[in-house]
Parts: sequence; structure tokens; C-alpha cells
Amino acid sequence: MSTLTLQDTITGLVAASPENFQNLRKEALVAFNTQGLPALKAEEYKFTSITKKLESSIGTFKPAKAFSVTPKMVKSSVHEGFEGKILVFSNGFFLEELSDLPDGVNIGRLSDQSDEIGSIAKANKDPFSALNQATFQEGVFISIPKKTKVEQPILLLSFHKEEDGKVIQPRVWIEAGDFAEATFIEQSISVSDNSYFVNRVVEIKGGQNSILNYYRVQNESRNCIEVSNIETDIQQDGRFTAVTVSLTGDMVRNNLSLNLLGSNSEGNMYGIYLLNGKTHVDNHTNVDHTIPHAESNELYKGILADQSRGVFNGKIFVRQDAQKTNAFQQNNNILLSEDAIINTKPQLEIWADDVKCSHGCTVGQLDEEALFYLQARGIDKTNAKGLLLYAFVGEVLEKVEVESFQSYLESLIQERLGSKF
Repeated sequence: MSTLTLQDTITGLVAASPENFQNLRKEALVAFNTQGLPALKAEEYKFTSITKKLESSIGTFKPAKAFSVTPKMVKSSVHEGFEGKILVFSNGFFLEELSDLPDGVNIGRLSDQSDEIGSIAKANKDPFSALNQATFQEGVFISIPKKTKVEQPILLLSFHKEEDGKVIQPRVWIEAGDFAEATFIEQSISVSDNSYFVNRVVEIKGGQNSILNYYRVQNESRNCIEVSNIETDIQQDGRFTAVTVSLTGDMVRNNLSLNLLGSNSEGNMYGIYLLNGKTHVDNHTNVDHTIPHAESNELYKGILADQSRGVFNGKIFVRQDAQKTNAFQQNNNILLSEDAIINTKPQLEIWADDVKCSHGCTVGQLDEEALFYLQARGIDKTNAKGLLLYAFVGEVLEKVEVESFQSYLESLIQERLGSKF
């Protein structure tokens, strides 16, 4: 992906975009040109050489177009037992004709709703967020009216395929009014094994007393390179919970940011990365406590085998006015081979003096005594090992409140561990 080719493409897309996108694009283009793609020594991408990977695997920046998705493909891709509504996407383009729209929720194409795009996931915070804002082609906005409780989960089902372009840039805006409730599940399906780049941005705005859950599983092609920027604003008495489960990908970078903007708000960030082969997954989280009486909880657990590499960098900011803050962060890892690597750095930055905060991380191996104990009771080594590892991540899986999706994740994890129990 030469700089020249990238710049020419961006400039062309900005010029060709609809009139209501022009200012949005231009602001993002300035932000992107100021930052550029992360250099080799960029602190925020220190352990994830994403630019080098893009140059070697993707080459020319060429946006992918929507391709044909059939009802059969949709039906066969929905996990067993799912009961809810489905929004279907093809390379980031919303396919309304294949979607099952939930009653009482306003859903439309993002090009018709451009006023607030970029107001939460600001282009000047991350170069990939800027790149998305400058060049994304279409997305979807989802608006849940005030006091509306969406009873069934909404599945965001995305099909990805490199055909006439290798860069897929989904863009989603979710807004919940005061006292609104909804649960979203994000799942992507690879239709191609070739290398492609997914640059996703999701902006989530939670009103007062709103409850939002956002669950996602990353299980795409092993040749997929992915960067996600998910950023959330939560107002007074609101609650947001995210669970991210990463299983595959050539190189994956997850930026998850949570801004607690109202008192008694609560943010929960949970994650599992279960890696093998040469998979590389980097979880960067950010929680910003700006007001008193708010709480955040964060727990990420990783199991790494073969030559896989994991990165965890969690930051919690407690600003001077954010007295009576409760903020907890933990990252635990098990390495199953000598070649697996984890770089973990939990961080706390506290400017208030009346708070309860903690953070920590652990890196270790499988408990051999526990393994021997199970084997001594007639459980073969493979299943004993799987049972212990499953128990290790079970604490995070319990945070998924949609039963069918939790069962689906359990089956994926047990399949990866090579054991059923």
C-alpha cells in the first residue's frame, strides 16, 4: 500500500462523495494526513506492525464493492438457536432487502444521516478511524427511540469477500434514547480465503438510563487483517457492556473506547482471545471517567498456542472531577507453547483522590497439578486440558446474556480446544 496510491485514492473518494459527506470527508482527510499510517515505532502500535502487514499483504488501497448475498447464505450463517432480528451487510453495505428489521427501531443508510458521524469516534484519535471516515462508502444508522426496549437481540451479520477490491470499511452508528434497551451481536463471515483488510468503525451513543450490550466474535479468514474502532458515549445512569471474542485473523487490532459522561453510569468491557498458528490479536481499551459516581469493570483473558501473539493495552483515566469512581481492570493469560508471546500493559491514570481503582495482569502456563488431578480421575489428557482452559475463560463467557450466542461461543471454544464436555 504505497503512500502515493493511498493518497490518490483517498483524494478521489473525497471528491466523488455525496455533498452531505464533503465536509466530513475533508476533516477526516486532514486528520489522516496529519497522523499517517502508524510508523514502525509508533507507541500506540508498538507491538503491532499493521502498516508493514498491510503493505505486504494488501498492497494497493482499493475499496471493495458489495457482492451478491443469498437468503440461503444468510440462513446457513446464523448460529443455532438464535431468535432475534438480523441486519445483513455485504462488504460493509447494508442489504435491507435481506434484513429482518426490528419493530419500533429506526434503521437506514448512513448517507441519509450524516450530521453526527465522527462526533464520538473522532478522526483525530486514530489514523484508521480517520481513514474510514474519509473513504467509507456506505453504512447503517440504528436509532432506538426513547423508552423502547428491544426484546430480542439484533444480529449484525456481515459477509466479507475480496473480489474487485481488498479494503472493506464497515461504518455503523447506534443510538439509544433515554430509558431504551437493546442487545447487538456482531458476526462476520468470510467468503474468501485471500488477504483483505477490514477497517471497521462503530459509534454508540447511550442516553440516560439506557442499557446496551454489544457482543462480537472474530472468526474470519486466517488471512484477514482487521482494525476495529468501537467508541461509546454513555450518559447518566446508563449501562454499556461489551464482550469481544477473538479466534482467528492474520492480524487483528481492536480499539474499544468508553466515555462515561453521566453520574451513576456503568461500563463493562470483557474479552477472550484464543489464538493459535501465527494469529496476532491486539486489544487496546480506553475508559474515560469524567464525572463522579461512575463505575467501570474490565476483564480480558487470553490463551495462546503455537506462534501466536497477543497484545493487551488497557488504559483507565480518572479525571479530577471524577470523585467516587470505581474502576477495575484485569488481564490474565496462559501460554501453551514457548513460541507464543503476550505483551500486556494495564494502565491507570488517576487525578481524583476519592476513588477505588485497581489493575493487574498475569502470565503463566497451564496448572500441571490440576491437569494431573483430573487425569488421575479418569479424564484423558486432551479433555482434562480442555476442561481447565474452558474454566479459565468461562468467567468471561458468563457475561454474554444471550443464551444461544453463549452456547455458540462455547461450541467454537470447545472445538478450538479439541474437547467436548
